[in-house]
Amino acid sequence: MSEQSFVCSGHHGGFLDRLTGGILHAIDHALDADDLARRDGFLQRLDPRVKIAGLMALVVTAVSVHSLLVLAALFLVSVALALPSHVNVPRLAKQVWASVLAFTGTIALPAIFLVPGDVLLRIPILQWPVTLQGLRSAAFLLGRSETAATLALLMILCTPWPHVLKALRVFRLPVMLVVILGMTHRYVFTFLQSASQMFEARRSRVVGKLSPRDRRRIATASAGVLLGKALHLSTEVHLAMISRGYRGEVHLLDEFRMTLRDWLAVAGFAVVVAAALFLQST
Repeated sequence: MSEQSFVCSGHHGGFLDRLTGGILHAIDHALDADDLARRDGFLQRLDPRVKIAGLMALVVTAVSVHSLLVLAALFLVSVALALPSHVNVPRLAKQVWASVLAFTGTIALPAIFLVPGDVLLRIPILQWPVTLQGLRSAAFLLGRSETAATLALLMILCTPWPHVLKALRVFRLPVMLVVILGMTHRYVFTFLQSASQMFEARRSRVVGKLSPRDRRRIATASAGVLLGKALHLSTEVHLAMISRGYRGEVHLLDEFRMTLRDWLAVAGFAVVVAAALFLQST
């Protein structure tokens, strides 16, 4: 036998199983998001231009307000938009809130002790002061991050990706930026499919449990092969798109048309933004 084999073990959930499972999970997650974008929900029924403009206006408002109550209200508005759009709270908590809390929380935590101000209490033994101003700064950072991330996720989950790209061009974003976004989105799935096939082929040739050394060797070799495939596929995909007349503009069979529902949504977004700015200034 010219190809190396390993001692049989039948171990479930090994290195290659977990790696292949992770890739398939990423593909399933993307397919589920695409299915969600095509459901009959509140945000899904809106014109993509209205969604992007309205949600981005809410994001800008959330990061610019200086009132915790107004920020909390904007967060509740984002949740209220998610529920009738078939995006439930557990999904938001899993995909956004937990990760943002873990990442932003590590950045916001030192502010509780480092920002000078009125001392509320001291940490036992360490005697670190917890200040009111520090808690306020941490709350603003977490609140703005959670609200902005929730609104951004709603925009992506409730809008098919080609519609997002076309709407971005309507707002005069540079063609090069749209090309990069479109190429990246298309190529990620091609790359994941290629990686899945490669690891599935490797997995079918492994008849036993891999040692740590073999795992490292396979991971290193696979990374090199995937890098070579990535460079080759990126060139092939780009040339194929160029040969078919792609120049950065997104052309769809369905054209964007504003309806009464869309104009009412524009008015609703404008009222929320105006109310938030008014309340935080009073």
